[in-house]
Amino acid sequence: QVQLVESGGGLVQAGGSLRLSCAASGRTFSSYAMGWFRQAPGKERGFVAAISWNSGRTYYADSVKGRFTISRDNAKNTVYLQMNSLKPEDTAVYYCAAHLGGSVYSNHDYSYWGQGTQVTVSS
Repeated sequence: QVQLVESGGGLVQAGGSLRLSCAASGRTFSSYAMGWFRQAPGKERGFVAAISWNSGRTYYADSVKGRFTISRDNAKNTVYLQMNSLKPEDTAVYYCAAHLGGSVYSNHDYSYWGQGTQVTVSS
């Protein structure tokens, strides 16, 4: 069992910044990577970014490249998502998730999920 606790969501103006955190506990050794997904009303949950625990290799959706940065602190078992130059279209519920295998881009290949945190960007 892997437990995830998220924090950092909120309301910001377009062009602003926000940092999301996800603290992992439990059997984290069985997790190869951590990812961030987001879901807007009426839309499917989509990939945002992911990072490997061991190598630190990162993956990003085209829509956030150059604006978002994913990082991790292995000693704290914590993953971060720094979001800069936020746009109204970034508004969604953001989820962190633990990846055990398969494609890091697919929500179907993540086994554990946080509760989600709301990010709202006003225009």
